[in-house]
Amino acid sequence: MKVGTSLSRCVVDIYEGRVKLEDVMVVVARTNFDPEDDEQWSAIWQGYHHGGAWVNHPEWAHLGDEAEVDVREICIDLKRMGKLHQPRQFGAHLMRMNEYWYDVVLPSEVHNNNPVVKQAFEQYQILAGLINGHSV
Repeated sequence: MKVGTSLSRCVVDIYEGRVKLEDVMVVVARTNFDPEDDEQWSAIWQGYHHGGAWVNHPEWAHLGDEAEVDVREICIDLKRMGKLHQPRQFGAHLMRMNEYWYDVVLPSEVHNNNPVVKQAFEQYQILAGLINGHSV
């Protein structure tokens, strides 16, 4: 499972197939928008695809215009699955981080050598599978 900290960069990785949507636990984004709202989506696409006053690095600039529908669908899926968390909606303002994917995994040598940790990790895997709709 992965935790992302950049909507724009995480969505590109999902769109380009480097990360599977079902492997994402949550993306904690610095945005405050609803991907299902056409006006808000238009502003996000414009900023991340073409740049603008609030976007220094248009992360989606290399994507063609034809990618917009798929990229928006990824954002909508993240929202509907409860995997898009936007602290800005609650007044928090996060800093941009250099690294943006964090794996939520214990090394096998940690959980295999400790029965309590092993059991907790197995239970986590079951829950992760239920949340994502498939067995782990």
